[in-house]
Amino acid sequence: MTSTDLPRLSVRSCADLIAAVPYLLGFHPADSVVVVAMHGTRITFAARADLPDRDGSADLSGSARPNTESADPGGSDERAAAARHLAAVVARQTTDRATVLGYGPASRVTCAVDAVRQALAEAGILVLDALRVTDGRYWSYLCQAPECCPPDGTPYDSGTSQVAAAAVLAGQVALPDRAALVAQVAPAGGTEQVRLRRAAERARRRFAGLVTPRTGGDLPRGRAVRAAGNTAIRAALRRYRRGERLDDDEVAWLSLLLTDPTVRDLAWERTDGRDADNALWADVLRRAQPDLIAAPGCLLAFATWRAGHGALAVVAVQRVLAQQPDYPLALLLDDLLRRGVPPTRLAGWPAVQLPVAVRPRRRRGRGAR
Repeated sequence: MTSTDLPRLSVRSCADLIAAVPYLLGFHPADSVVVVAMHGTRITFAARADLPDRDGSADLSGSARPNTESADPGGSDERAAAARHLAAVVARQTTDRATVLGYGPASRVTCAVDAVRQALAEAGILVLDALRVTDGRYWSYLCQAPECCPPDGTPYDSGTSQVAAAAVLAGQVALPDRAALVAQVAPAGGTEQVRLRRAAERARRRFAGLVTPRTGGDLPRGRAVRAAGNTAIRAALRRYRRGERLDDDEVAWLSLLLTDPTVRDLAWERTDGRDADNALWADVLRRAQPDLIAAPGCLLAFATWRAGHGALAVVAVQRVLAQQPDYPLALLLDDLLRRGVPPTRLAGWPAVQLPVAVRPRRRRGRGAR
């Protein structure tokens, strides 16, 4: 499902909005501040941030359809700066109004919600409401009328919400938490990892034979790698689009071929963000050897971001950068996600030249993500 064909969820109340948030993010938030942005009557964007730690630090991160993720500030000044960054990300979308929701105890929620409310107002975005959500109840920071906003909170039950039912019927998924999202790109373990290491050894021997210099210099070598890569990519895409899966040797061979930038770019151009393609690159990322995850991780990040599953794109890029912090394509995608560039901005990319405004910059610590 792309970001342009999300189902229209009928949100008529605070309880409806709370029920919709997990399906906008892709997981149920906890200890978070969430901004749900709208244009007119339509929800266009959602972003999430970790609440401040008890020492005052926070991890402002976005996840949505589309998505961004951001930073690791510490203290009130840095928290305000991170909130302004989040507001700027939201302002880059097609939006003119927003609701802020904080998930957790008041001692941690209130300061985060206040900072984001102020930053949104400074960015010219109307804040419709600001809510605190915890333990099956919500409170409004903007409504003081006890008849509609009682001091002990308003109960809600998302499990019986028509919004949640409509989202599930439309194929939307809400994972239990962000950890479940990270688990989707975690490396294989146990006996599977042993099998995959053996398959990788076989693939390396096969690749060594493929790239052995031949008469005529390097050109035949390059052609051999590209030809093998093209064959492997086409076969893999067809396999997953039929609902099938690569075996260990096929994963090892494909992940090794993708270390050639030309082969990686062939895969990039043929990946259109459909669910089957996302499943392919998630599977290869999870099963590839640690030194071979950069290309499949970036392919997954690009495909899921273009499809509107930005939270998954973020965790894929984070895994790549943890392994290879200087991988150029990962740095580029990280920058796009951090700055909340809408996927529609790059229609046709990578077939078209990348705009100067979104060319990669050097990574500086744990900035906006």
